[in-house]
Amino acid sequence: MVWQSEIDELKHREHLAEQMGGPEGVTRQHERGKLTIRERIAALVDPGSFRQYGKLAGSATYENGKLKSFIPSNHVAGLCRLDGREVFIDGGDFTVRGGASESDTAGIDVGHGNPKPVDWRLPIVHLLDATGGSVVTFEKLGRTYIPDGDFWLPAARALNMVPVVAASLGSAAGGAAVMACIAHFSVMVKGISQIFPGGPPVVKAALGYGITKEDLGDYRIHTRISGVCDNVANTEEDAFKIIKCFLSYLPSNVWEMPPHVDIGDDPNRKDEKLLSVIPRSSRRGYDPYSILRGVLDRDSIFEIAPDYGKSRITVLARVGGYPVGAMINNPGHLGGSMDVAAGDKVIRLLLLCNTFHLPIVCFTDEPGFLVGIDSEKSGIERAGARLVCTTCETTVPWITFIIRQAYGVAGSLQYRPGNGIYRRYSWPSGNWGSIHIEGGASAAFRRVIESSADPEAKRLEIETRLKELASPFKTAEAIGLDIIDPRETRPLLFEFIELSQRITRTQLGPGSGPTYRP
Repeated sequence: MVWQSEIDELKHREHLAEQMGGPEGVTRQHERGKLTIRERIAALVDPGSFRQYGKLAGSATYENGKLKSFIPSNHVAGLCRLDGREVFIDGGDFTVRGGASESDTAGIDVGHGNPKPVDWRLPIVHLLDATGGSVVTFEKLGRTYIPDGDFWLPAARALNMVPVVAASLGSAAGGAAVMACIAHFSVMVKGISQIFPGGPPVVKAALGYGITKEDLGDYRIHTRISGVCDNVANTEEDAFKIIKCFLSYLPSNVWEMPPHVDIGDDPNRKDEKLLSVIPRSSRRGYDPYSILRGVLDRDSIFEIAPDYGKSRITVLARVGGYPVGAMINNPGHLGGSMDVAAGDKVIRLLLLCNTFHLPIVCFTDEPGFLVGIDSEKSGIERAGARLVCTTCETTVPWITFIIRQAYGVAGSLQYRPGNGIYRRYSWPSGNWGSIHIEGGASAAFRRVIESSADPEAKRLEIETRLKELASPFKTAEAIGLDIIDPRETRPLLFEFIELSQRITRTQLGPGSGPTYRP
C-alpha cells in the first residue's frame, strides 16, 4: 500500500469533479428543465462505457499544501460506446460558470496523452450547453486578449473524415453556436434550446431592443426559417435517440464502408400502390412519403430537416439493408419547386453522401426553380449555381427515377451523368423539357396568339399540339430511356445499390469529390 494516500487523493479529486458546479448549480440546471452534462452522457451512451479525458482538470486552491477547494473543468470529454460503436463525446457543463468557453476551467487539451478523435477515426458527438465568452475572463487575466481560432482547425478537418453530430441542449452562444453548425447533423430540444452568437443582453447593448432567448434563437427560428439546425426533439431523451439513429446510417469514418443492416424487407417487394400514386392530372398533388415507403426499406426512413426547405424531402434510408441518401420533391409545398432553402438542404445531403460514400437516390418531380420577385431577392441564381457545382463534383453512385416532371436547370440537377456510376429510369407518368409547355407556348408564340381572332383558343390549340410531343415514349424512342412499371422501382433500385458496393469500395477515404461545408 505504498501509494495508498495518493490513490485516496485521486479518488477524492475524482469525486469533486463529479459534483460539477455543486448542489446549487445542479439544482439550477434541473429547475431549467435540463439534465446535467454527466446525466446526459449517462442517458446517451452504452452503460458504463464512458471514459473521461482530463477528469482532474480544473481550478484548485490550496491551504498549507492541502487541497482546499476545487472547481472542475466545465468541458467534459472522453470516449464512449453508442450501440456498441466507439465514439468521442464532449459537452459543456452549464453548472460551472454557465459553461463559459473562456473561463479558467474550460480547457481540456486532448493532445496531452489523450487521443484525438480524428486520429482514432472516431465519430464525434457534441452536447452543447454554454454561454460562450465572458468578460470575467478579462478581469482574471488583468487584460484583454486577441481571439485565437486555432481550435477551429481540427473541427473543420473532422467534417471530411468522421461523422460529427451536434446537439444544442441549452443556450449555445458564441463559439458553441458555431459548433452547432460544424456538424453533419444537428438537433435542438423544444423548450430548452437556443442558438445565437450573442444573447439578449448583447442584442440590447448592440441594437437597443429587448428580446427573449426563445424569440431570438429557439427551434422555431432555426429548424423552420434559418436552417441552422436540422431536427427538433421533444425531450433530451428523444434527442439522444435521434443522434443514435442518424449515426446508424454512417460508417465510423470515411475509410470504412457504410454499415449494412438487413431488416428483413424483401428487396424484390413490389408495392401495388405505386401504380396509382401519381395522378393523371398534373394539377393534382399526392403524398411523396408514400413513394418513399413503397420503395425504401420499411421503417428505415430518417428525415433530415423536415421543417426547412420543405419543397424537397431529404432522408437517409436503407435499400436491402444498404444505407442510401434519398430525396423527392414535395408537391404540397411551392408545388415542389426549388427555392434557396431547398437547394441548401439538397447540397448538404449530397455532401454528406459523397463524404461517407452513400449512394444517392432521386425521385424526380421537378417543376423548376421557384420564380418571382421574392425568389430573386433571395438569390436563387447563386443558390442554383452552388447546387450545379456540388452535383457535378459528386462521385458516389447515383440513380434517378423520374416520377412526374423534370424541367429546366433545376430538373437537370437531379441527374449526374458523366461522372461516376449513374442510372436513370422513368415512370410512364414522366414528362420533361427545358420549359413548361403552358408558359413556354405563351412566350414562344406570343405574336401568333395575339394576332389570332381568338387568342385564348389559339393558345390552347398550340399547347395541345405541343403536349402530343411530350409523351415519354417519344423520348424513349429517341434516346433509349428505360421506362418502367412503377412497381419495379424497388427491385431495380436494389439491383443498382447492390452492384454499386464494389464501386464504393474503390472510393473509400477522404478527398473524393466536393469538400464538406456546413
